Amino acid sequence: MSAIRFAERMSRLGTEGAFEVLARARRLEAQGKKIVHLEIGEPDFATPDNIVEAGISAMQHGYTHYTPASGIFEAREAVAGFVSRTLKTEVDPTEVVLVPGSKNVLLFTLLACIEPGDEVILPDPGYPAYASQVNFIGAVAKTVTLREETGFRMDLDELASLVTPKTRMLIVNTPQNPTGGVLTEEDVKFVCDLAHKHDLLVVSDEIYSQLVYGFHHVSPLSQPGMRERTVLMDGLSKSYAMTGWRLGYAVAPKALAAKLDQLMINSSSCAAGFTQMAAIEALSAPESEHAVARMVKVFEHRRNLVVDGLNDIPGMRCARPQGSFYVFPNIEGTGFDEHELSDRLLAEAGVAVLPGTAFGHAGKGFIRLAYTQSEDELKLGLDRIGEFIRDNPKH
Repeated sequence: MSAIRFAERMSRLGTEGAFEVLARARRLEAQGKKIVHLEIGEPDFATPDNIVEAGISAMQHGYTHYTPASGIFEAREAVAGFVSRTLKTEVDPTEVVLVPGSKNVLLFTLLACIEPGDEVILPDPGYPAYASQVNFIGAVAKTVTLREETGFRMDLDELASLVTPKTRMLIVNTPQNPTGGVLTEEDVKFVCDLAHKHDLLVVSDEIYSQLVYGFHHVSPLSQPGMRERTVLMDGLSKSYAMTGWRLGYAVAPKALAAKLDQLMINSSSCAAGFTQMAAIEALSAPESEHAVARMVKVFEHRRNLVVDGLNDIPGMRCARPQGSFYVFPNIEGTGFDEHELSDRLLAEAGVAVLPGTAFGHAGKGFIRLAYTQSEDELKLGLDRIGEFIRDNPKH
């Protein structure tokens, strides 16, 4: 048989470094090596019991069949109610589309609204799926740089300078992966003014919106006049420790929500019914809210532990992020570049981290750590990183 000929578009599709490093780490573990996992953005908490019980009950009561493509109406109502309460903007259930993982929100919105050659502005460093999906559909990714000295906020003048007559969409992420940076109210208002001025669609990835520390999350969806041009991209994976349940959601203008529904029909058909019923419990029950609050408190303690520990390591400096569960330390002072350091930390020190450039060119000189492990594991990882740096001086 001759070699399979792949479509040219596959050469434009990226991957996700966290899963690649996880696979390498698992191979080392299979050889008997102890690895500290700081690479994968997955909470180590169990899904709260009340949510698990709701999912089991749903399966026992027959929610194991197809549902409407946009989701069970009661589940869409629960999302609408949750977003209305938390973002202080009235959302109708018909504006909600449930999808098996929030990445689908971006992909479907790009497919529905963006033509090849259109320009899409996105953050660098940023979640790898943004640039990957934009390039895949033949659009042009224009990057706005997030810099350490401004707490990894967008440079607003630089953002405005990137807009051209071909610009159709702006992707924002707050709190942010990989840096933990957040957009202030001033930043969000600037983004919204820019969107109004240039008739841009805004995709706002707010998957970490509940994981903030001493900061009030601000969403473009809540701003005047933005309901007609904003797609909220969110889900249950991070805040409710439900990564494997695969449920994301979009809140979009009704006309666009109908197109997302059409794309669901042609791809996944629907999200799992029992997962949708569990989502009602997650988004509506006081027990779930309390579980999220407990998780945030633990993550804040871990954040402080990791930031302080990294800043004690020679050649490293680490900003204290206000959201998500990532830190993005600058490693330039160690003399290592981000690829060599991440490779050698895994192979020699048994610590899995990601090079900053896995998230874009602006990640040069940084690594990303996820503080999604126990305090003991984090201390072990910090000790191993510190020992490696001290035992391998570059100067």
